[in-house]
Amino acid sequence: MVRYAEPGTVEWVESGGGPLIAVPETVLPFWAGADGEETASDYDRACEVDGPVGLLPVGDCTALVLGDEPASTTYLPDQGVFVRWCAGNSEGELLASVPGAVATAQWEPEVTWQVPGPVLLFDAAWPGGEASGSDRVRVVLEPGRYAVRAARVQPGPEVWLGLVQLRLVAPR
Repeated sequence: MVRYAEPGTVEWVESGGGPLIAVPETVLPFWAGADGEETASDYDRACEVDGPVGLLPVGDCTALVLGDEPASTTYLPDQGVFVRWCAGNSEGELLASVPGAVATAQWEPEVTWQVPGPVLLFDAAWPGGEASGSDRVRVVLEPGRYAVRAARVQPGPEVWLGLVQLRLVAPR
């Protein structure tokens, strides 16, 4: 079993107050964030997503928006899940609750996301070319079609987390 609380094992992405977005690396330059000359920026489009997840076109691909609230978020590849830290006394306590939370979650309806390969998770306000360093997490995904579902779970009296699970349903 992976021990997530070890230093450097898990990288968290923070938001300045808006949604996070997972953009395929192949189309990062096409994500303008809050910048842009259009009436509605890419960031504005991401903010319009209603609910915990949504899809937005970016270039010739689609990005996954993690909406609902601006919670610190990480990706756990062995669980295939984005974990959103809503409440918890420690990282260790929160991450230790993930396997049980995934098993007992009441999932929202699924959406289907076609992914060409690795994605970057970052604050949707940032332009894709500027998301770097601690402002992002690279998520290595196999190209293909994924079923994406979300849930909000309270696995302990003082632990709340959001889950966004990715399941590969059709490899490319």
